[in-house]
Amino acid sequence: MSDSLDVITIGEAMAMFVATETGELRSVEQFIKRVAGAELNVATGLARLGLKVGWVSRVGDDSFGHFVLDSLKKEGIDAAGVTLDGRFATGFQLKSKVENGTDPIVEYFRKGSAASHLSTQDYHPAYFASARHLHLSGVAAALSASSYALLDHAASTMKAQGKTISFDPNLRPVLWKSEGEMVEKLNHLAFQANWVLPGLKEGMILTGQQTPEGIADFYLERGVDAVVLKTGADGAWFKTAEGEKGAVAAVRVDNVVDTVGAGDGFAVGVISALLEGKTLQQAVARGNKIGSLAIQVQGDSEGLPTRTQLSE
Repeated sequence: MSDSLDVITIGEAMAMFVATETGELRSVEQFIKRVAGAELNVATGLARLGLKVGWVSRVGDDSFGHFVLDSLKKEGIDAAGVTLDGRFATGFQLKSKVENGTDPIVEYFRKGSAASHLSTQDYHPAYFASARHLHLSGVAAALSASSYALLDHAASTMKAQGKTISFDPNLRPVLWKSEGEMVEKLNHLAFQANWVLPGLKEGMILTGQQTPEGIADFYLERGVDAVVLKTGADGAWFKTAEGEKGAVAAVRVDNVVDTVGAGDGFAVGVISALLEGKTLQQAVARGNKIGSLAIQVQGDSEGLPTRTQLSE
């Protein structure tokens, strides 16, 4: 167990089989095996930039689960908060290959997975207290009621300890019973965060507001320190509780290969820069840069840069 971590995040990892050829998934015969998971993507990106990161989850005591653990070790991510669960399997997914910049088709096989059995029993006080920042996303929040309870407990406890918290809504409507429940639960987590990082469409759904400033004010009025909105091809827009606001243009990408993971790459850039004491403007610019790198390669985390690659 690490004595002191920069960041802890909580989520589900799955084995991901990425098609090696375009076309319908049912027709594809060969796949490449990778790991996938929104929170793990963020943990991977932060670790590659030299931050000390802990990832909390449950994986099955199966080949996929050990594949995930091997991946954590390879990336230098602390796995002391991961439970090897002999009762439930590790989830997996199939992902199509696209070459025209459209979103790939992803089919999930995760129902009842080990990670969906995350609960407050997975909150180890000393481990979480060793980190200065907590990153949460709406994916882990949607896995199950017990997983949501873990996120809520972690957020409230670490907030009380004076730690910083970031929250990426990462909407997965299909995992929720209703849109109303999704909005209520995710906003409850967002209100506990210092930095909220929604996409523009996500922000509209969660707040009922139609403009970046309206969405930002919804959260700022409820105690959030800063809101950063991903605005697609336009880049990003931000506003702080002090009233500072601005737009940061997107990094032009001529060859979009795989859009999955762009938002996670953006989060990596913003969080890492803010933890280094950079300005919000600089943090959003780094978010745009890493997001642009993530979409130029196939795979969810393959495009996330090391510190050296980022400086280049």
